[in-house]
Amino acid sequence: MKVSVLTLGCKVNQSESSIIEGSLKKFGYSIVSISEHPDYCIVNTCAVTSKSDYQSRQLIRRAVRSGARVIVTGCYSQLRPNDIRDIGGIFSIVENNKKMCIINMLTDNILSTTHSYSSRARPYLKVQDGCNFACTYCIVPLARGKSVSLDVSEVIRQANEFEASGYNEIVLTGIHLGSYGYDLRPRTRLSELLKTLLKKTKIHRIRLSSIEINEVDDELIGILKEQRICKHIHLPLQSGDDAVLRLMNRMYTSDVYVSTVENIIKNVPDIAIGTDIIVGFPGEGDKEFLNTKELLSSMPIAYMHIFPFSSRPNTLASKMSMQNSPSIKRERFNELNALNIKQKRAFILSQINKTLDIIIEEHCPENISSGTSNNYLKVKISSRMYPKGTLVYVRVSGIEGNILEGEPI
Repeated sequence: MKVSVLTLGCKVNQSESSIIEGSLKKFGYSIVSISEHPDYCIVNTCAVTSKSDYQSRQLIRRAVRSGARVIVTGCYSQLRPNDIRDIGGIFSIVENNKKMCIINMLTDNILSTTHSYSSRARPYLKVQDGCNFACTYCIVPLARGKSVSLDVSEVIRQANEFEASGYNEIVLTGIHLGSYGYDLRPRTRLSELLKTLLKKTKIHRIRLSSIEINEVDDELIGILKEQRICKHIHLPLQSGDDAVLRLMNRMYTSDVYVSTVENIIKNVPDIAIGTDIIVGFPGEGDKEFLNTKELLSSMPIAYMHIFPFSSRPNTLASKMSMQNSPSIKRERFNELNALNIKQKRAFILSQINKTLDIIIEEHCPENISSGTSNNYLKVKISSRMYPKGTLVYVRVSGIEGNILEGEPI
């Protein structure tokens, strides 16, 4: 039996799809591309922006045209099931919180999942789901529900599974990762989970995905100094203007963001700090946008993910006055993206002549391999002798485009 799993959206979705793939492989199913005439096609959708809605519908239609029995899940199907039914040809629509039951649907077994498989060299380990916050632009809490954390013992078990399967890095991920442990009894925190992972596992690299700025304290910064914790942290800013942050209900100020970033950089040299920015939010005028641009220009941000504001149904932001036009959003996107390119290149250039550890992810033509460094940079080496997933130390000697070049040492 052949199954194709098509995934859109965040690292949480990708982690869930990997569990489905690995579990089906354990039961003897073949995981194939959609072009290989699968018997079933599972589409794991996203709804974070209107573009994500469109991409989800397109992917579902493509799956239907393949002739496979199509199972649709994910955030878009959770929020807009009737729109999916209107497409026609759907075998089943599965709610987000029952996503893992797809395994049971296809295998007729009591639910049995495996977490030790990933098609990626750096697998995602989902430790948290849902969100208790209420950002005015965000539809995800409606699709994912309240925050739920994975028990510490289960996180350790899954991390050790990945290590036993030969992986050298895990990426801890969640919808609201910084809220990890608040719902557990006894209550715990992300920093305590990281300490336990360092103590009870031996996996070489542990990477954090996105975390909110007001959840970064001195204890977490201290943990970032640990050798096995990747020197990389993603801290969404969304806006550098305090009035816009209040409209977004972001619960921090621009000064708090800047001071925390400065504290991280002071304590963890060479760390890569990434961020998210929304341009064209309702109420963001020229002055507010300039405040954002100037704040970003003042900090050594390694990269930015920039999103034109996308109005999501049933959110407060969708009902706000002072909406910006698509042309203004596009202009501001282009302006910030130029800054992003400049700052990203500056961070890349700062790594020349340094030694980085990379995990091999791809073998390329002409005896080239490429991988991702501890501090989240792409590096290529002139060798294909290392299997995918191998941890290699590299002396960086140059740069081609946005990719560093180096030699194994």
